[in-house]
Amino acid sequence: MNLKTLLAATAAVATLVFSPLSHAEDVRIALVVKSLGNGFFEAAHEGAQEAAAELGDVEVIYTGPTTTTAEGQIEVITSLIAQNVDAIAVSANDANALVPILQRARSRGITVISWDSGVAAAGREVHLNPSSNALIGEMNIRLAADALEQAGASEGQFAIMSATPTSTNQNIWIEEMRKVLPDYPQLELVDVAYGDDLADKSYREALALLSNHSDLKVIVAPTTVGFLAAAQAVRDEGRVGEVYVTGLGLPSEMAGHVDAGVVHNFAIWNPIDLGYAATHIAYDLVKDTNGNGTVSMGRLGEGTLDDNGEVAMSEPFIYDASNVHQFAEIF
Repeated sequence: MNLKTLLAATAAVATLVFSPLSHAEDVRIALVVKSLGNGFFEAAHEGAQEAAAELGDVEVIYTGPTTTTAEGQIEVITSLIAQNVDAIAVSANDANALVPILQRARSRGITVISWDSGVAAAGREVHLNPSSNALIGEMNIRLAADALEQAGASEGQFAIMSATPTSTNQNIWIEEMRKVLPDYPQLELVDVAYGDDLADKSYREALALLSNHSDLKVIVAPTTVGFLAAAQAVRDEGRVGEVYVTGLGLPSEMAGHVDAGVVHNFAIWNPIDLGYAATHIAYDLVKDTNGNGTVSMGRLGEGTLDDNGEVAMSEPFIYDASNVHQFAEIF
């Protein structure tokens, strides 16, 4: 093989190895999550990839900080602006702190939406709620009442295990929970703890709840990380059957705790669908194909925007011993 042929062959191999998987004309959508290593967001990434395959000309960039901070997300978004992505779809750690950097992204022509945990309207075009905030709040209280009944108590104390104190969706849901509490006089809210969506801190906070409130009957966690940690804490402390844990969780993570009797039932929307819908909405906005106050969510249909530019995906679904293992094989 002469030198010219060798160089040509080498160039061909280099092109094969190093050329990007996406095409230059692809719509590049960055799915920015609260933190990496969270099963909920990994499932959302799976849905985003499904949408990308369906649309055909989409590259999904899955990214986020290692800790649940606004500062970490700002650093990630700054990098995405430099990469000149077409769209940023973010689940926010702080509704207001991200607004300036996202406004900068929009000034560069980048489409911005939020999903799951919202950004203030000044920082985005559309926010995708996984469900109605009011319904999520009421669902969590209803689950707490179910758990209290399962514990064999006509009345009792419950506590909330949240993510971060600044988490947009958590705070809204807790506010909605408080609104419906008068309709459930058997429940007494005694504490709200914050595990920052970190497994170890959530576990420690759950242990503190169990230690500080000897009559505690239920822990409600509207966050998958806090839910899993609280369930494990109850089991480790030997309080199964005495204290029940419920809230928003992933079937794959909670099936064992349902079997162990520490969880009676819980709820969640499908995070795969959430990532799927967010990707479709971002694509729809980039392509400017939406109209009449609606956005496309692919196989989930069209969503109608409210006056604040928000759209709801679907209602939460309840999981218990009758169906949790079926869904655990999916997410």
